[in-house]
Amino acid sequence: MIRRPRQTAAKAVNYRNEESDLFDSCEEGEEWKPPEPKQKAPGRITRAPAAGEKKTAAKRPAKEPKEPKAPKEPKVPKVTRVPKPRAPRKCPKTEGVKCVKDSKVSVLPATKRKNLDEDNKHEIVKHSEFPVEGKTENSATSIKMKEERVSFFVSEPIGAHEGPSIALDGLRPKKEEVEEDFRFDEPCLKKQKTSDTRLGHTSALPSSEAQTLRNDLNMNWDLIEVLSTLTCVEPWVCANITMLLREENTVPFMVRYRKEMINHMDADAVRDVQLVYEELCVLSKKTQSVINTMRKDGVLTAELEQNLRSCRSADELDHVYSPYKKGSKLSKARRAKELGLEGAAIGLIDSPHTLDLNTWVKPGTKGLSSVEEVATGVEHILADMIAKDPETLTYVKTLCENSFVTIQSAVSKSALKEKEQEKSEEGHKQAGPHHNKNKDVDKFHLYFDFTCNIQRIQPHQTLAINRGESLKILTVKVNIPDRVKNDFIKWCINNRWRTKTFARDEIRLIIKNAVEDSYKRLILPFLTRGYRTKLTAAAEKQSIVMFVQNLRRRLLVCPVRGCVLLGVDPGFRHGCKLAFLSPTSQILHTDVVYLHNSRQQKEAEKLRQLIAKYSCTKVVIGNGTACRETESFFADLISRRFFHPLDVSYCITNEAGASIYSVSPEAVKEMPDLDPNLRSAVSIGRRVQDPLAELVKIDPKHIGIGTYQHDVSAGALKAALDSVVQECVSFVGVDINICSETLMRHVAGLNAGRARSIAEWREQNGPFVNREQLKLVKGMGPKTYQQCAGFIRINPQTLHRAAATPHPVPSLPEKPAVKKGKGKTCVNTPASFDPLDQTCIHPESYHVAQSFLSFVGGSADQIGTAGLQQSVESKVSSSSVEELAAMVGTTPETLKLIIDGLTQPPGFDIRQRVRS
Repeated sequence: MIRRPRQTAAKAVNYRNEESDLFDSCEEGEEWKPPEPKQKAPGRITRAPAAGEKKTAAKRPAKEPKEPKAPKEPKVPKVTRVPKPRAPRKCPKTEGVKCVKDSKVSVLPATKRKNLDEDNKHEIVKHSEFPVEGKTENSATSIKMKEERVSFFVSEPIGAHEGPSIALDGLRPKKEEVEEDFRFDEPCLKKQKTSDTRLGHTSALPSSEAQTLRNDLNMNWDLIEVLSTLTCVEPWVCANITMLLREENTVPFMVRYRKEMINHMDADAVRDVQLVYEELCVLSKKTQSVINTMRKDGVLTAELEQNLRSCRSADELDHVYSPYKKGSKLSKARRAKELGLEGAAIGLIDSPHTLDLNTWVKPGTKGLSSVEEVATGVEHILADMIAKDPETLTYVKTLCENSFVTIQSAVSKSALKEKEQEKSEEGHKQAGPHHNKNKDVDKFHLYFDFTCNIQRIQPHQTLAINRGESLKILTVKVNIPDRVKNDFIKWCINNRWRTKTFARDEIRLIIKNAVEDSYKRLILPFLTRGYRTKLTAAAEKQSIVMFVQNLRRRLLVCPVRGCVLLGVDPGFRHGCKLAFLSPTSQILHTDVVYLHNSRQQKEAEKLRQLIAKYSCTKVVIGNGTACRETESFFADLISRRFFHPLDVSYCITNEAGASIYSVSPEAVKEMPDLDPNLRSAVSIGRRVQDPLAELVKIDPKHIGIGTYQHDVSAGALKAALDSVVQECVSFVGVDINICSETLMRHVAGLNAGRARSIAEWREQNGPFVNREQLKLVKGMGPKTYQQCAGFIRINPQTLHRAAATPHPVPSLPEKPAVKKGKGKTCVNTPASFDPLDQTCIHPESYHVAQSFLSFVGGSADQIGTAGLQQSVESKVSSSSVEELAAMVGTTPETLKLIIDGLTQPPGFDIRQRVRS
């Protein structure tokens, strides 16, 4: 794939199609990969500037005296001589941030670290000094730009990832104004806008708060620095995100209303930082628990405690702690230490010329009865020291990174034996568990003799191998070349573990045996476990990413509104279940017809009468059993104009999860008098009328949106899917006066209890007139209100319709003075409708919106009208957004959001841009 020089990433660009390069990047699926061989990196770095210089020379043919100097300019990158700044191409989510690997830093699952040395910090500063698209672009902002911002991510076709030019689309500079207020399409690459980093830096945390975060986990490493290294996100952004998370802010709230603090990152990027932060917090708690356990057991030393607090991954912690675990057999090194041979091992390295192993011999003591046993004990202690030495582990990891490490799978002996038994019993028909087991064996035939470089293996291959291994059908091993072992042994003997003084031959032999034993018995299994863990974590992460992509796409399908709709759950024996739904999804009629038997003509006539009675023009057919036969039946009737004068059309929708939902407690509560089969028909119809409102009622794992869901972490998958549902529901927004309790609980800041309280308040007091009335609801504190208010809408049409319905007036308490000042009764809220409540503008910015309306000569009653759009467009065209923001006393990001909210038409729905 052609990629541009790294320097171009720091220009003032906005990636409009960054999600289309998801599969070409190694952001999700290949983060676990070791770096490319060092000898290749300089070549790639020097070639890229050369290509760029050719373009520069071509653009300036008139300057002939400077042309001979052009070939010399590519030498400029060689001055810095950084062979690994090329690593950021594996983390293309950030521009202007160097993601250089630190060989001294181990890697958490599915993440990558960078080296935050001073040189790289200077490079980051240099990136921010690139030319920035300034006032010219900002002054060209218009309402059309707002529409473009809203539509680009939802109108992305499914096949957007295809085509040879996809990789270069993300590098085309876009206008600043095209920046999104939210993210709805596939998970994007972590996006760092470097054109206006000065705006973001003004929102960085104070030094005192940042220092508190750094010392919060009580580890030997800096939290913000490690978090920045693992996520390839700038440190000040990581500090801001961490503080926002500690203040219980939700991801949708941060992405929409705190853009300047998170440097315009999208929801998936913020969620990645959140996951890594949570992993580090878990690691810190686990480390403290281990330290307390070891202190209680009396085996903790100051040096061991420092080693434990220096661990940066669960694998490292387990590697250090495993010899001291209760219940595990005593390691060879600990047995030797208990015999008192640790002093001999240290003396062997420090002063081998004075070491006499005969003085350590104690006849009659097991392990010390001869010189050979003493030497063996010393070897075990040295092997343990070598395997836990950070510098030694770093060196061996570097050797592996520069070597061809492969993962190999083969069919197991037990599976072969079962297959042979199946062949020998081919003449006898045997059904049952053995038959199913043999079928499983055949599914893995691609991996019976499979070998692949760990840098090239695909995530689905890793998950398939893991599943085959868990079923005992495959055996898996990681192959590390012998060259790594040879180079490692030479380096240990001649460098790291070289004796400080002259050593006799027998002493050198002990050291060599200890190094070989350490590599074979301790280091090699540690490396193998590390590779398998990173491969599995990366594969699980990619699988979850696919779930997230598919779920987001399903939830944001454009709704079909304004017509009566017929939902059909097809079937043979039990007939086709019908459900007629009103334009507001109310159930008008349910029935069962048998379209696939001898009564077909009679049932067709019955169907025509029902369709004519309810003036139904849309038919939705589930894609389950008898789907094609039912489709053929309706297609034939429509082609013969059987339903004339009605113009009837049909579509097929995915019914996955409809049967599970039909027997769920929520379905029983919502439709208590309906048969479960008829509930399925209702669900199928509502999935087209409002996919988001209907699909949130079903567990995402049951709607057929991904693969290997049983092979990934159930907790991680549920958390990711729940966060996507919350993101979609929040950014689309909910009409608080008509939305269901199930949909309401997925709004950012709300949960099942608070949603229930809102629904109860609505039933008792009637519709909400404005957002301020949410403060009257039980359990709605200031923080909850802040998180959810911007995503809740007060639609004037539904408000007037709901107000026309009589509601019971709540009886006043007999002794209101008892609760004076303690309950919600003391909250003063206005009783009038505020037009800003129907927009995406947060209540905390209402005063800014009013100031801006006064500035452009409009009023809140004109929201969404053509006149206000023209006024806003003329002001934005004459002045930049930055200048306007300074005039009204806010940030450019907040002003852009206010402009969107004021100019969007009433009832605007971003899903209308989607074409499924």
